[in-house]
This record gives sequence, C-alpha cells and structure tokens, in this order.
Amino acid sequence: MVGTMAMQLPFIRASRMARTSPHLVGEPRADDEVLLDAPDARLSPALVAAARGEHGPAATLLFATRTSAEWERRDRYVTRLAAFAHSRPEWLDAWLAIAPQDPDALLVGAQLAVDRAWRSPARAELLREVSPLITAAARGDQRDPVPWRLALDHARGAQAGHTYFEELWAAAVRRAPHHYGCHVAALRYLATYWHGSHHECFDFADRAAQDAPADSLVQALPLRAAFGYLTDRCGPEVPRERLDAAADRAIALSPLLPAADPWPARMRNLLIFVLAGLERWPDAAEQLRLNGPYATSFPWDQVSDDPLGHFLRLREDILAGAAGAAESRSGHPRSERGGRVRPGDH
Repeated sequence: MVGTMAMQLPFIRASRMARTSPHLVGEPRADDEVLLDAPDARLSPALVAAARGEHGPAATLLFATRTSAEWERRDRYVTRLAAFAHSRPEWLDAWLAIAPQDPDALLVGAQLAVDRAWRSPARAELLREVSPLITAAARGDQRDPVPWRLALDHARGAQAGHTYFEELWAAAVRRAPHHYGCHVAALRYLATYWHGSHHECFDFADRAAQDAPADSLVQALPLRAAFGYLTDRCGPEVPRERLDAAADRAIALSPLLPAADPWPARMRNLLIFVLAGLERWPDAAEQLRLNGPYATSFPWDQVSDDPLGHFLRLREDILAGAAGAAESRSGHPRSERGGRVRPGDH
C-alpha cells in the first residue's frame, strides 16, 4: 500500500499555481585501476554480445528482470542497453525485426527514441512523435513501472502540464510504490517545472524516503534533492541541517548494498559528491572505501567535461581532507567544514 504522503506530488503550491570481477574493499585503487561506468556481471555479457550484433543475451537478461520483478535493475539495464544502441543499433534493429511485439525490445527501442529526441534542438516536437513507442512498451507488461518512468521523463521534456504528469505518476506508483527511477523522474520534473523550488523537492523526497523500506534506493532520493540544490545555486536557502540529513539517509543505506560493486556505484558516487560539497571528509573517505574502483559519469559530468578526471581529483581532495580531520582530532586544528559546493570547486 502506498503511503498517501508519498503519493502526492507538490505541483499545486500555495504561493503559485567492462570489467566486472569482484573487488575487495580496502585502500583506494591507483588511478589507472579506477573504472568508469563499468557494467555489472549480468549486463556485461549482453553488451559484449550486442557488440557482435547479437541480441539474445540482452533479451534473456531483460526477460529475467521482468519475470522476477527486478524493476530497479531492469531500469538500469534498459538505460545502458539503449545508450549502447545509440552508436551500435544493429542488434536492436534485428531484435525488433524478429520480435516486434516483444515488451523488452519495445522498451529498449522507446528508451533509445527518447534519448535521441532529448539530444535534438527540436526536443519537444520530437518527443511528442515518440509517444506511441512508449505506449506500446507500457502495454507489453502491465506490471512493469519502467515504461512509466520513461513516460515521466518524456513528459518533462515535452513540457507537459502538471495534471497530465500527476496521472502518469499515479499509474507508475500503482505498479511499484518505491521504484527509484520513477521517483527521480518526478523529482526532476518538479525541479524543472518550478525552477528553484528546492524546499518542495526536499519535501517530496523526504516523504518518499520515510515511506520506503530501509534498503530501498528511494532512501537516496533526498540526496538527489541535495545534489540539485548544491549545483543549482538559485532559489531560497536550504538549511545545512537538511542537507546533512539527506546525506545521513544515504550513508545509512550504503552498507546495506554490496560493497565494491558496480550496481550501487552510481548512488555512492552521488553521495561522495554531496559529502565533499559539505566538506564531510571522513564520511566521504568511507564511501570511497565502500565504493571500490567504480566511478560513474553521473554526477561528475554535471560539473565537468572530464568526469573520470574530476572524480580522481576530488578523490585526492577527500583523502587529504580526511587526513586533515584526523590531525585536527589529534590536536592540529584545520578549517571548519561547511559551505555550498560550486561547479568546478574540486
């Protein structure tokens, strides 16, 4: 049962209408051992086969996620497979030609079409044209929330009104009340629809996290709101305590997820970004330890054209800051933590 508070989106406001072998957790890896956007052990064979023009492993993988209701992994795999198909579409074209009604092939095809439209200057017009593809994917399996996450992203790009968006949101959470991808899509719509509405974003994210299980990725939704605030630099000030609380929620989630594994690396990279922005160096160093050798393009590509280089430079800052904090506790004071991250700070 979905909590009523988590169901509500605050659209109506009072003020205005590669390598996948496991890694041990330990000391930071050398720079040349850090992997950017490494696929996990299940996705890697599908990508290797797709590079040969074969769609079978991708079809098997997505069918397995759908039949076992692994919606978070399904969402991630669909996104990665569509990104691969952007430059190497032959395997997907063959898949759709052989099985034009396959729900998994339709979903990857719809994701690819939306991604391509987003890259175009005529985004809104092109996104409206791909609506039938999303509808077909949504009809493929009535339980699947991932087409609805795609529909939510599509609505944001097409500049849909909040009434229509709320209808999509209600349909998404009926299928999976705590699906992280749908929650992120709703948060991004809210941030875009009312630019600078950080308090509303935090309210929505906090309510969703409070309703979600302790090991759900939705526990990191307030962290996503904190990231939006720290990088947006507009709108009313958000108290430092609220930013710390968002980071603390994600810190509590992190040990519940596999350590030194590509699957939770995106969440941990985001947590590292926010903790560094808050100058919480020892906490950030601990997340680096749990993260292992895995860097992800997001969030670093939001502030740099060289996400891996940015991650490596910030990693040095974190380790130096953590060492300085340890010295401070030993009687060697350093500057107090605090502040608001700025693009290019690190």
